[in-house]
Amino acid sequence: MKKEAYKDFESALSALEQKVKALEEGNLPLDEALKVFEEGMGIADFCARKLQEAEQKVEILLKKPDGGVRKENFGAAPAGNVEVGADPDDDVPF
Repeated sequence: MKKEAYKDFESALSALEQKVKALEEGNLPLDEALKVFEEGMGIADFCARKLQEAEQKVEILLKKPDGGVRKENFGAAPAGNVEVGADPDDDVPF
């Protein structure tokens, strides 16, 4: 398997998308398709590691001074920073 170094998550994800597209088109001979699939699995592992690293950094940033962790939805406004005129129940599906 050809080892490629990706400088960041985005470049790896772009490469993975290209591999998936090539496989979905179905025009590759079997040996080439297997090679592309194997390369894609390596890229997917790289992306998973990068996402895990990001998640760990977010957890570190959300730790409370007492050692506990604040759980917040990604992209949610921190507690106490509610928009004026915003309905706090807007995100409730019922």
